Amino acid sequence: MSEQSSAVPSRSRLIIIVGIVVAIVVVAVGWWFISPLIINVTVDDAFPFEVPPQATLDAMSAAAVQDLRSELEAAIPSEATLAALPEATLMAVGTAVMEAAAAMPDVMMDEAMPAEMPAEPVVLASGMFQDADSFHRGSGSATIYELPDGGGQLLRFEDFSVTNGPDLHVLLATGAAPTNQRDLGEYIDLGQLRGNMGNQNYEIPAGTVLDDYQSVVIYCLPFRVVFAIAPLG
Repeated sequence: MSEQSSAVPSRSRLIIIVGIVVAIVVVAVGWWFISPLIINVTVDDAFPFEVPPQATLDAMSAAAVQDLRSELEAAIPSEATLAALPEATLMAVGTAVMEAAAAMPDVMMDEAMPAEMPAEPVVLASGMFQDADSFHRGSGSATIYELPDGGGQLLRFEDFSVTNGPDLHVLLATGAAPTNQRDLGEYIDLGQLRGNMGNQNYEIPAGTVLDDYQSVVIYCLPFRVVFAIAPLG
């Protein structure tokens, strides 16, 4: 047999071998790309904050409790990170944070009405706080006053109590009795809740048209959870 005829099978074998190698590379690269889509990777990281035992909490000073609250809020992922989490993971993180916050000591406020007012403030609207659900509970009164002599408008809580939570804010909402984010409507954020119990005052921005707002809402900003509602009338 000639050298030319013997070279043909060799080239054929080479082509086959090269084809096999290419196929292996293609399959390997393809697997590298698609494997994250078809292989479950279970992660069970603990929430990076642990509430001390009750006896430790009871013995802590007010400053130490505030430091602990700050530590809890610092452990909450950013809004962008929370928005990117799968729903199941977001719910798990939210549950862990809510349970940790609920176990924190109460913060009692006892603010008086502004002093040295020459006339009585006028009640513009009021309502009683009610629970958002069986876990997020609230009670007490919310009253909006017109202060005399152009002193502006003031929202006052009395005998107030709400379940502890992370980064709670006081909202004036157009929704009548919102129990979730969708029902809030438009709202004005009056600032962070200063204590989960007691009497407290919040200034309402000048120019606010109160007729547009139907409720006072205690709202957790990071997890978009309503804690308590006071429908205004």
